[in-house]
Amino acid sequence: MAKSIIRLRNVRKIYKMGSETIPAVGGVDLRIRQGEVCCLFGKSGSGKSTLLNLLAGLEKPTSGEIIFNKKHIERMSEDHLASFRQQYVGFVFQSYNLLPTLTALENVTLPLIFKNVPIEERKQRAMKMLKAVGLEDRAHHKPQEMSGGQQQRVSIARAFINNPQVVFADEPTGNLDTKTTYEMMDLITGLAKENNQTLVIVTHDMELADYADRIVVLSDGKIESITERTTQEEK
Repeated sequence: MAKSIIRLRNVRKIYKMGSETIPAVGGVDLRIRQGEVCCLFGKSGSGKSTLLNLLAGLEKPTSGEIIFNKKHIERMSEDHLASFRQQYVGFVFQSYNLLPTLTALENVTLPLIFKNVPIEERKQRAMKMLKAVGLEDRAHHKPQEMSGGQQQRVSIARAFINNPQVVFADEPTGNLDTKTTYEMMDLITGLAKENNQTLVIVTHDMELADYADRIVVLSDGKIESITERTTQEEK
């Protein structure tokens, strides 16, 4: 039995552009379970990235409830949300989002700086993570000195450095070739499973969706279907 770590109740997100209103997410009810790999799947414009941003507290819903680790994040101030994300959340992005002037080691230590971890401990933990993603020998290289796959490994190390309860991955392999895509997905899902962390992946690629325990298909901002790929049960 796996408990829910995130729960959405009738969540809506409406954007206003002049006099026009655009319903990006419309009345979604969803549970994300502790330790599962959940894929938000859909075509461009289906609302999957907006839903991920709502789940992660990067955007606030127009209406509805988002309960993350028993806390109503839709009620939090921006300062509280920032602290909440630092404590509970990791991110992997399609474009890596590494700081170009910093080395791989320095990029990975960034989340620890915000938590006031002492410098020597930061370096030790970052080196351990770089070793875990197979980049120990690239620790002192800057992003422009690394391949796309290596940069994404740095991004993955940074996402997991704080041992977050949930890691959100938005099209994490969109800029990578097929071989590197499989390597990254094996790596990211392996790290999450090893530590019983929840992984939420946004993709339009069914081959990536095959890594998930559950596939939530979105269309026009609503859940079209949910495919169970495990025997887990919700509490």
